[in-house]
Amino acid sequence: MFSFATPTRTIVFSAILVAFLFASSSEAAVEGEVEVRVVDKKTGEALAVRMHLKDRRGRPVIPRRTVAWKDHFVFDGNILLKLRPGAYTFEIERGPEYRIRSGHFMIERGAEDSHVLEMERFVDMKKEGWWGGELHVHRPIKDIELLMRAEDLHVAPVITWWNKRNSWAETGQPESLLVQFDTNRFYHLMGGEDEREGGALMYFNLENPLAIQEADREYPSPVKFLDLAREQPSVHIDIEKPFWWDMPMWVATGKVDSIGLANNHMCRSEVLGTEAWGKPRDTKFYPGTHGNGRWTQDIYYHLLNCGLRIPPSAGSASGVLPNPVGYNRVYVHCDGELTYEKWFEGLRAGQVVVTNGPLLRPRVNGELPGHVFTAAEGQAIELQAALNLSVREKVEYLEIIKNGQVEREVRLSEYKEAGGRLPKVEFNESGWMLIRAVTNNEDTFRFASTGPYYVEIGQQPRISKESAQFFYDWVYERARRIKIDDAAHRNEVIKPHREARDFWQDLIDRSNAD
Repeated sequence: MFSFATPTRTIVFSAILVAFLFASSSEAAVEGEVEVRVVDKKTGEALAVRMHLKDRRGRPVIPRRTVAWKDHFVFDGNILLKLRPGAYTFEIERGPEYRIRSGHFMIERGAEDSHVLEMERFVDMKKEGWWGGELHVHRPIKDIELLMRAEDLHVAPVITWWNKRNSWAETGQPESLLVQFDTNRFYHLMGGEDEREGGALMYFNLENPLAIQEADREYPSPVKFLDLAREQPSVHIDIEKPFWWDMPMWVATGKVDSIGLANNHMCRSEVLGTEAWGKPRDTKFYPGTHGNGRWTQDIYYHLLNCGLRIPPSAGSASGVLPNPVGYNRVYVHCDGELTYEKWFEGLRAGQVVVTNGPLLRPRVNGELPGHVFTAAEGQAIELQAALNLSVREKVEYLEIIKNGQVEREVRLSEYKEAGGRLPKVEFNESGWMLIRAVTNNEDTFRFASTGPYYVEIGQQPRISKESAQFFYDWVYERARRIKIDDAAHRNEVIKPHREARDFWQDLIDRSNAD
């Protein structure tokens, strides 16, 4: 109930209220209705989906009382849209394994209409043992199940604590942290993120949040919390992006499990053009829309060139950045029935493909990504990939990356003529290889990459002096950026950087390749 001090204010408020009610009823009268039902083309089953709806000016339209974020919303198979008269366009998606359904409709004043829209699945990754998940979800817990169904996502730990925020501070933690639904979909309620001056580390499968709420931009060192997390055997620690300033220092600890090759700088309809507070790229060498994505990948290739075997991961940061949940995703190969634990085991083993578009299912000499091929000193190893590829948008060629360089470009016509087999790659010394596909999309960096395959000849991993020097110099550059007035605090923070310097120097000393 509202009360006002003077009769004049009461009259004014009453007039405003009447005007508001009249406007509301008038607006309702001019709206039209369209019921949209979405089904699987093959089975006729109703499908949860994501919808991007725009008015005639191309502006996003978000219906009331929907689970929405930025320019899109999701619904569970059926929705009644109440819209003002006019022309509308739409795109409907259900993750990358269904074709995008687009169209348009007219809304007339007071009219009612209905449409049944069929979604066509053109590949079923899980039938080939590949299960999609992602590691960077900031959406409300109450919406997670619908969001995962709408994106056909099977694993999605949820970020519930992040720097100063802790969702459980007032409510207390739930008894069960792992939730399983729809038989083979899983989310975990104790995902966390330590995102400060040096970048972001992601923590999964902990029993409690890390006590990072009192940390400032530089102090204490992220390594303090990394060490605490490592005390729990179930934890999985992910470097959220390769170009974060502290990345070489984190890697040097030997305590990280994966790194975000397909990360939230890559969005559905745009790319974040800078490296935020990470190490900036040289835009002369990495120009334009694809520059950040190429820089990200080249940094990762430098890690592999140092003999380090860190699998790639993926995350979208839906709830912070404009991405849908699962836009950037990592497919993990799991034999038999999927379990949450088995998915993370496969991720740590590198049996992965990361993507925000093309769908790759590789075998190299019959093996999954992450496999280590070995031979005695003086022997050679010949590798050949057999690849299943499915795409929704144009990919002109596949790339075989060997030791950080493009070994072969294979046009799609060649790939098809060879029955899905790629040219052989010969190794006379230790190294690694992976397969990459980049689409022709000019608005964003849309790609897919297998996890790396490793070759070890004579029990000697390949260590590139150039790549180790790259990170050694990086550590020095990062250390010079540290600004802490308190001497004791500064020494504490600088210590892991000094240890990282020694780590990279040791690799330089032991290098056996240029």
